[in-house]
Amino acid sequence: MGSNLQACPGIPGRDRVTVMATPLAAARSRVHDVRHPAPLLLELDLTADLLDDVPSDPLSALQARRRTPLRAVLDNLHDAADDPRVAGVVARVGGRPSLARVQELADAVREFRRHGKPAVAWAETFGEFGPGTSGYVLATAFDEIWLQPSGDVGLLGVAAGAWFLREALDRAGVEPQLDRRYEYKNAADLLLSREFRAAHREATARLAASAFEQVVAAIATGRGLAAADVRSLVDRAPLMAQEALDAGLVDRLGYRDEVYADLRRRLGHDGTVRLLYVGRYERRHRLPERVAGAVHRDRPVVALVHGSGAIRQGRSGRSFPTGAAMGSETVAAALRAATAAGPVKAIVFRVNSPGGSYVASDTIWREVACAREAGKPVVVSMGDVAGSGGYFVACGADAIVAQPGTLTGSIGVVGGKAVLTGLRERLGIGHGTVTEGRHALMFSAQQEFSAEEWQRLQDWLDRVYDDFTAKVAAGRGMSREQVHEVARGRVWTGADARERGLVDELGGLHRAAEIACERADLPAGTELRRYPSVGLPARLRRPRSSEDPAAAAAMHLPWGSFTDLATVLGLPAAGPLTMPGLRLT
Repeated sequence: MGSNLQACPGIPGRDRVTVMATPLAAARSRVHDVRHPAPLLLELDLTADLLDDVPSDPLSALQARRRTPLRAVLDNLHDAADDPRVAGVVARVGGRPSLARVQELADAVREFRRHGKPAVAWAETFGEFGPGTSGYVLATAFDEIWLQPSGDVGLLGVAAGAWFLREALDRAGVEPQLDRRYEYKNAADLLLSREFRAAHREATARLAASAFEQVVAAIATGRGLAAADVRSLVDRAPLMAQEALDAGLVDRLGYRDEVYADLRRRLGHDGTVRLLYVGRYERRHRLPERVAGAVHRDRPVVALVHGSGAIRQGRSGRSFPTGAAMGSETVAAALRAATAAGPVKAIVFRVNSPGGSYVASDTIWREVACAREAGKPVVVSMGDVAGSGGYFVACGADAIVAQPGTLTGSIGVVGGKAVLTGLRERLGIGHGTVTEGRHALMFSAQQEFSAEEWQRLQDWLDRVYDDFTAKVAAGRGMSREQVHEVARGRVWTGADARERGLVDELGGLHRAAEIACERADLPAGTELRRYPSVGLPARLRRPRSSEDPAAAAAMHLPWGSFTDLATVLGLPAAGPLTMPGLRLT
């Protein structure tokens, strides 16, 4: 005889002891469950970082195997909304996700709720007596918010800061020789400035103000509060649990087991529900669709091509310490493969990048143009950030979709070098060089630019900026003067970018897919297929040609190089189309 004892004192509906007398009884219970299955309660852990793009190579895929793809969450919530098996969603929230990520997830939650199913959020805390604004904003998309009694609501507002290393470099004997186009191209300020310049402060202040406007609007709508009251609560925060409850920021105080017990009581036939992570949920109709897709490989689809991380020449990969890197060779090959594929009628290009190499960005821009010339509409879906080179690769698309909190724009250029002669002399390190050619040491850290070399740098910065703004003007249907007015290196939120013509619509990946279907005259809901889909054997072999779909399957390496560190420092190795390191908190 086997037994299964469960007890949870003080929790309604769970303070009983269940005894399973025999294996036969267990078998009968399982048969009963098959005939009359308990309702599904889907679970989400939104404190964990979701994958914007599933790695294509085996090593990175292995490292990311326990992380849930963002697209799986969006697609599965959409499918579950009208699935009669699914009774509701419960999500653990918190952490400090980006505002754009919060908005994309919140849209999916609100769509789920429109089908009359409850969506409940619970948190241990929104910042442990610290910042928790973005996690709380996400919670307001749910019907109900629970907070652990020991928790806080760190609704502290929005802050945008910057680091300045100039004084430290002076003390170390390092002389930065960089220039920019134009005054808002703030990536260089890390090395050139000791404090905010007027233009840098102006642009950063507007980013914070735009983000805060979005935060206040989302909380006011989600909690049924006046905007003025929300701003007042922000100025009172951080709030302890009881204070947050009294202010209407949360609905109930309780622990996880109490949240789940309450949902079991409300949703279960007899207090019983089946729990399943959203990432593991799959609607029954998906299998017939996949079988049909395998049989009819020529049916129309919309291709999904990802471009994530700092933009560089060569292959995409993983790098330290910047994370993903968008290689022009890899992304261009993916766009070529999608363009050449007969079943692909449109392309959604998902961009999540702070920019980098000008040449690599131009390579990708050209492949977008080639896809359009072949008659295949290209719609860009911007993620958390798509600025500088990240905007360059997007500007030629048929349409650009961004979240209100996406960081974009930064249409400008920066270039130069850091001269290490003073540091070397202070350390007593000698150095000698033999050269042939007047400008052999133009980009050497061992000597300053000559007047002729500095002028050459200025000519190069002008050329890159002129090309960038010309391509934005052509892609966006604007004059060069109009582009220059909103460019000059300035970073915008997606909401502000839309008002200035840099973005077409506000929304996420699903909205971009809808627009792609409309542009290609495809039925709504046409399959969005990651492209190219390359099997493991093809990923392991060398591609047959540059137009083989396997050429788009990068073998990512888990290490990087000094150029990755340069990306963080704003040095030339990062590329001239690089955004400043900026995060709204």
